[in-house]
Amino acid sequence: MAGRNARIGLVLFIVYAACYAAFVFTSAFAPDLMDAKPFAGLNLAILSGFGLIVLALVLALVYGGVAMIYDFSPLALGVFLAFVAVTLGLSFYLGRGAKSSAGYFAAHGQIPWFVNGVAFAGDYLSAASFLGICGMIAFYGYDGFLYSIGYLAGWIVALFVVAEPMRRLGRYTFADALNSSFQSRGIRIVAGVSTLAVSVFYLIPQMVGAGALVQPLLGLPHWQGVVLVGAIVILIVVTAGMVSTTWVQFLKGALLVIFSAVLSIIVLSRGLTTGGSVNNAVALRTLGPLPTAIADGTTIPGLPDETVLEPAAGWVGTPFIVTRDEATSRLSVWKPRTDADGATYLDEAQIVTTTPEGKTLVAGLPKGRGEGEAELLPVGSIARLPGGVAETGPLGPLEFFRTIGDSDIKLWRNQTIAEADGGKSVVYYPQVTPGSKVLRPGEHPTFAGIRNGRWLDKLDFLSLMLALFGGTASLPHILIRYYTVKDEAAARKSTIVGIGCIGFFYVLTLYLGLGAMTSGALDPVDTNMAAPLLARSVGETLFAVISAIAFTTVLGTVSGLILASAGAVTHDLVDSFRSEPLDDRTKVTVAKFASVAVGLIAVALGILFKGMNVSYLVGWAFSVAASANLPALVMLLFWPRVTKQGIIAAVAVGMVSSLTWILLSADTFSKVYGLPAADAPMPFSQPGLVTIPLGFATLVVVSLLTQRKKESV
Repeated sequence: MAGRNARIGLVLFIVYAACYAAFVFTSAFAPDLMDAKPFAGLNLAILSGFGLIVLALVLALVYGGVAMIYDFSPLALGVFLAFVAVTLGLSFYLGRGAKSSAGYFAAHGQIPWFVNGVAFAGDYLSAASFLGICGMIAFYGYDGFLYSIGYLAGWIVALFVVAEPMRRLGRYTFADALNSSFQSRGIRIVAGVSTLAVSVFYLIPQMVGAGALVQPLLGLPHWQGVVLVGAIVILIVVTAGMVSTTWVQFLKGALLVIFSAVLSIIVLSRGLTTGGSVNNAVALRTLGPLPTAIADGTTIPGLPDETVLEPAAGWVGTPFIVTRDEATSRLSVWKPRTDADGATYLDEAQIVTTTPEGKTLVAGLPKGRGEGEAELLPVGSIARLPGGVAETGPLGPLEFFRTIGDSDIKLWRNQTIAEADGGKSVVYYPQVTPGSKVLRPGEHPTFAGIRNGRWLDKLDFLSLMLALFGGTASLPHILIRYYTVKDEAAARKSTIVGIGCIGFFYVLTLYLGLGAMTSGALDPVDTNMAAPLLARSVGETLFAVISAIAFTTVLGTVSGLILASAGAVTHDLVDSFRSEPLDDRTKVTVAKFASVAVGLIAVALGILFKGMNVSYLVGWAFSVAASANLPALVMLLFWPRVTKQGIIAAVAVGMVSSLTWILLSADTFSKVYGLPAADAPMPFSQPGLVTIPLGFATLVVVSLLTQRKKESV
């Protein structure tokens, strides 16, 4: 039966992989085809993206059948504290039975398959999915949905290739499966180190996202939010282990999917509107039509109290016009725009300045809400709806996309400008964009290369999509969840349930992201808060519930990652350097100390990487996982000539090469080191296209060279 299931799974995997490859290569090399509207007035990008998600669900069923604009919110605080209290209470209650290794790491293999499937969703739909994807869609459109497609596609690999063999081969950790036929200390060590590397990389975006969520809930700075999250998660893992982690993930996964569906229905029911914010916030201004030339030292029609300033230092040569209110000294920044009829308009932008002394100014005034202070205004609106109407009323699921595609949307971009005194200013400005461009790939800087003809940019895109496809089935905290069910059939069923929940949620991300884009509630500084702020534009209660659920879902994911890391340290690394394995009680104790250490590392990295989009950071983790773990796991299952030396070499080479590539990439140079991106030695930022094949090639070559070697490693 196992062999039959493997053959059927391989066939279905090839079918889906071919469809996924067609989508990726069409996006990379024929992006204009994605603009075509072959059915129901929807472009091919929307249809093919939804089609891949639906196909994943269908194939899974087939396989199963045969085989920072924040006010303190007391309500939000109350709901948040209630969720945390329930989570901790559940952890303490269920943790009483997690005294042995089998209980602490694998819940004795007694988790029901349906609960485990929903827990997959709670584990997987974390900061990257809810915060990062929705935020990327809200600021750039369809490009964020590419992550949804890639993330779900990876579950096809998990279902058809990995799920049943993992349950059959292992006990507690990823290394158990790799080492099932060899009993090699070398495999345990290298797999344990790989688990730590992948888990730490995956922890970074979770902590960044959790810190962003705590800001509007508790009014704390980002770093304090990260510390708070770290403390709660460490407490959960130390007191409970896999049993409570699973049930926490089950509850939060179910609630996140349900309330995201509710929020999507609200987005459709209230429709779209032009102009200012739907929640009556102060709207940014648009002036015009105006004279084509505006001289320095003069005033702009409609702004009699504001004087146009002469550009200086880094402002020279920029498209912006700066005015100063003579009464309040408040600065306003304007971005000229010419419409199709040749008329000139000025769209109001926003400016945040960091002085040489480290002080933050908004519009030239101290940041704050008191007299003589200023703060950023919420953004996100539609410049023009089809037919020139002011609002649409309720929209259907497909009509929503057609209306967006025929509208003009104000997307928000930013530009950094050096000031004469050594400070720097960041201008956040609107860019009126046809909706047809919003609903096609290629607007985000990460994906812009698919439309500029540069081969290196196209390779970067292919590399990311390959990593997303292969990364899910290589993530240690996902793999260890297969040990929590009783047998291979339960592993298969739980994966199908997980695909159903996750796929449904990823369809919702497009509605949530586009709804946030047009809600008038976006924080121009923080892309990660788009979905919670969309909920706030509906009402404080929904904001409180959505934020609390998202926060506790992050807790579940971080708990799973720390648990996987603790298992690697205790079961794979510590035992490998001892002549006798640790006894059960000591192993659990060591795992708890390891959890504290990994949690502290995650806190430090979450503070360091503040401000980066969490989905982008997760792309790095997927690249490392797919490069280090996927070649060894797949070849172990499907190539009988694999050797322990080949596995060790493949994991080590894949891990080191992917980490080295990421650390020397242009994105890391510019966003982490603060160095010019042009100085980076790597030709593109995503390593998967090079390092994943390198891992496979290394395993094959080393295995062929060591066929007759029998000595222990």
